[in-house]
Amino acid sequence: MSSPFQGHEVEARLRPTADAYRFDLDRALSAVVALEATVPPDAYTAGILGTERLGNGVVIGPEGLVLTMAYLVTEAADVTLTLNSGRRVPAHVLGIDSQTGFGLVQALEPLNLPVMTLGSARDLNTGQGVIAAGAGGRSHAMAGQVLARMPFAGYWEYLLEDAIIAEPAHPHWSGAALIGPKGDLVGLGSLSLEGRTEHGAKAINMYVPIDLLPPILDDLARGRPAHPPRPWLGVFAQELDGTVVVVGVSPGGPAARAELRPGDVILAVDGIEVSNLAEFYGQLWAQGPAGASIPLRVLREEDVFEMEVRSIDRNSLLKKRRLN
Repeated sequence: MSSPFQGHEVEARLRPTADAYRFDLDRALSAVVALEATVPPDAYTAGILGTERLGNGVVIGPEGLVLTMAYLVTEAADVTLTLNSGRRVPAHVLGIDSQTGFGLVQALEPLNLPVMTLGSARDLNTGQGVIAAGAGGRSHAMAGQVLARMPFAGYWEYLLEDAIIAEPAHPHWSGAALIGPKGDLVGLGSLSLEGRTEHGAKAINMYVPIDLLPPILDDLARGRPAHPPRPWLGVFAQELDGTVVVVGVSPGGPAARAELRPGDVILAVDGIEVSNLAEFYGQLWAQGPAGASIPLRVLREEDVFEMEVRSIDRNSLLKKRRLN
């Protein structure tokens, strides 16, 4: 069996050195574990996210609570954690939250690892030094900096009001720990993005601020919904020249059933014009809870027409987690 660490090493010149920090660097890095999840082939997300998922998790509780990204463990039937020592430990999913993107798993054997303290990203400013850490110790950790704090709208009906953008890009960002100046956890790796500079394109990472976790941690740990379900259409959309363009729909989702098509432009929601994803999501979620009918004005080729799409709770399409 190949190591989950192999192939994700950070360039030696970018790795952090212990003498540059006031905290125990190796102790902090030992709280990051590799996470492998297996999803049944008939799971709803299997076609989009795959059936074999590999990322990272961070130990945040003394009883083996591990924080990760929800997309890594959604509908997972089996989860395995690999410690930096190479020891493998089974785990199961406690809960996921689509609004923040966080997922929580429970190790089924004692990890005997340090716990990474939850910090805060509130005072994390542009240019501030951080460490992006995947599992595997120093060779998988990167000294970097905060590039920006900004809203982030994802094409899959996802919005963060204050995402953390950091550079350089980590080669294994999914669920990677963003470690602040005090050695605590300030964010969790979500995406690899392409930034633009005067010298061309460069890879950067988006991190979810850890401040979003404490209000929902108890619900996640108990397997309860952390938020009331929002109305979900199953639309994949992008911004293009001040418009919201449908680029795909989730199979079997409300948008697919309503026959929204790639290339359609969403002009308005409930009569309110939208010109970007944040406006689109804001109006969509303002229509009521999951199950609400969403009035849309759509441009298709040269025709403008009104339609209603009955939203659902996206979690209703997911395989229920296995109880252990």
